[in-house]
Amino acid sequence: MSYKCSRCKRDVQIDEYGGVRCPYCGHRVLLKERSRDVKEVDAN
Repeated sequence: MSYKCSRCKRDVQIDEYGGVRCPYCGHRVLLKERSRDVKEVDAN
């Protein structure tokens, strides 16, 4: 999965067994990247 570190702002790839920690700065708060796709919903 693709995440971004909230401290150093680098892209981080983590696996589910390696733990949740930025490999660059060691920070433990990672933000999940959102897709840029626009979703349209019919509002009837």
